[in-house]
Amino acid sequence: MLSLSAGAQAADWSDTSISWRAGSAFREPFNKEDIKKNIVALTHASGYKYGTNFLNVDYLMSDSKDPASLGQTSGASEAYIVYRHTLDIGKLRGGDLRFGPVRGVGATVGFDINTKNDVGYNSRKRMLVAGPTLMWDVPGFLNTSIFLLRESNAPSGAFAPIANVTGRYTYKTHAMLNAVWGIPVTPLLSFEGYINVIDAKGTDEVGRKTGVETNLDMQLMLDVGAAMGKAKNTFRVGLQYQYWNNKFGNTDATTGGIGNTAKTPMIRAEYHF
Repeated sequence: MLSLSAGAQAADWSDTSISWRAGSAFREPFNKEDIKKNIVALTHASGYKYGTNFLNVDYLMSDSKDPASLGQTSGASEAYIVYRHTLDIGKLRGGDLRFGPVRGVGATVGFDINTKNDVGYNSRKRMLVAGPTLMWDVPGFLNTSIFLLRESNAPSGAFAPIANVTGRYTYKTHAMLNAVWGIPVTPLLSFEGYINVIDAKGTDEVGRKTGVETNLDMQLMLDVGAAMGKAKNTFRVGLQYQYWNNKFGNTDATTGGIGNTAKTPMIRAEYHF
């Protein structure tokens, strides 16, 4: 896959994978049911002389507890795209910006885009992301960032008050604290994940007050291919867990405590090529 960085720099390294994960305790705001989802993803990460790129495309398929529309028993489907580019400021200046436990300083920009077809909301999210990043000197990697987010949505649904929304609505610009990591535990086992702590983004499309959102997603992955004598980091399986509180900024006050917090164990498999 070609690097997505400005200037089309040739990649010094790259990793592309397809993955599948599944769980039966997903939640959606205002929906009292536990939802089963299968998620297929394409993920690409690469590094070039001055920084790194990350692209992830999730395709999420819900069961009938999250219906696609009124009168249908088939579940909703969603595509969610994340892209981030981190420019390493030290490398741009010709040397590392190291201090204490920090091995580098970067500037990250990117975007999130989604589209979901479901009975209640039909999300059409668009979000721009920008902010500084610290790269920590640890085995594997650990990056922490503070981002400003400019987010909008154009929902539609079968039920009021979302059914009355017209056009695209832009939330208040807000901040996010982000950490992403991949730490080797043993030669065959790694601990990976991310956490986003997202500030309240003002009022939503129908005037409801939003709250601080926390999304923790982590996984313990076993390199099954290497354990069987194959190439390292080719085929991996593991367990994944997601804790998502105040999903999309929805709080107990706005949902009545229905569906805005998810605690979701998953199984995961991925193939790298």
